[in-house]
Amino acid sequence: MPKTFDILVFDSGLGGLTVLREIVKARPDAAYTYVADDAFFPYGQHSEETLVARVVPLIGELMSVHASDLVVIACNTASTLVLPQLRAAYPHVPFVGTVPAIKPACASSKTKRVSVLGTKGTVKREYTKKLIADFAQGCEVTLVGAENLAALAEAALRGEVVGDDAIAREIASCFVNGGNNGDARTDTVVLACTHYPLLIDRITRLAPWRVEWIDPAPAIARRVENLLGEYASEDIPSPAKFFFTSGQIPSLALAKALMPFFGTSALDCA
Repeated sequence: MPKTFDILVFDSGLGGLTVLREIVKARPDAAYTYVADDAFFPYGQHSEETLVARVVPLIGELMSVHASDLVVIACNTASTLVLPQLRAAYPHVPFVGTVPAIKPACASSKTKRVSVLGTKGTVKREYTKKLIADFAQGCEVTLVGAENLAALAEAALRGEVVGDDAIAREIASCFVNGGNNGDARTDTVVLACTHYPLLIDRITRLAPWRVEWIDPAPAIARRVENLLGEYASEDIPSPAKFFFTSGQIPSLALAKALMPFFGTSALDCA
């Protein structure tokens, strides 16, 4: 009987659910475990050394417990920092990371003005700057480090009241107008944090003008699909598993909010 693939999706919090949603669409035959490292959220408050020292052994423990066949690091901050160390430490398991989609953004921009909206940690990372150096293709790229947007996205998903003004302040610096006409305005924004698509409807509405928002989740799902190859089974594994590293159990309201991201009618929040 064909083996069901076990996929571990890891993020600092709930943002990686936007990646999980696309992967589940692509591979409903796989078994999923989602782990939110809320005990260390937000990652941007920790040094690079501290994050590496935490994430590398933590992923090893999670893979062992959940018998993971493939790991998705659904976090830009972690991916730009620890992917090489993870691949070196655990060469028997394929890793798929989440990095700022600068190459496709710059390739599609008509005005050649692109902004990268991420956490402060992601936008200051040398990895991100190298992506710009390699793939800007003549674009002027503005790096925008949002201080609170990931936390606002988590709060909104949990059902808390998040005001428009707070979101608008976080995205304002993305919009650069270099002249008196639309030909010189930012026309493409890279969502360089997986939390941000949780707010995409509101972000789009609050934008001062229309731009293309680049979400890396569909590309990550395609990469996972390519790595897995043919379907292992026609059966849809259920339930998917969800864990907080703090050990907290999601409230009933949060569990209901999580459900659509798992593509299944059953969710184990043990």
